[in-house]
Amino acid sequence: MNDLHQGPLTPVSSTQPASTKLTRREERRLRRRRRRQGEEILGWILVPLIVVGLYWGVTAVFEFLGTSPGQVWDQLMQVKAMMEKRG
Repeated sequence: MNDLHQGPLTPVSSTQPASTKLTRREERRLRRRRRRQGEEILGWILVPLIVVGLYWGVTAVFEFLGTSPGQVWDQLMQVKAMMEKRG
């Protein structure tokens, strides 16, 4: 039992790891990388929502006017044919 406390005591290494504080340039690069990743994620979410919203909006306008894209296209082709006859 007494042999536990025999011998010289070794000092406990109390060296703390060096603080790895980032430089301003490294902080700026990290912020830029995070911002780009956030913009990329936001883009993957918002762009499909915008496209679907535009589709629903155009469809709603056609329904409100009581027409369809095919009818509008036919009318535009008739106007084009009339304009070509004039010229």
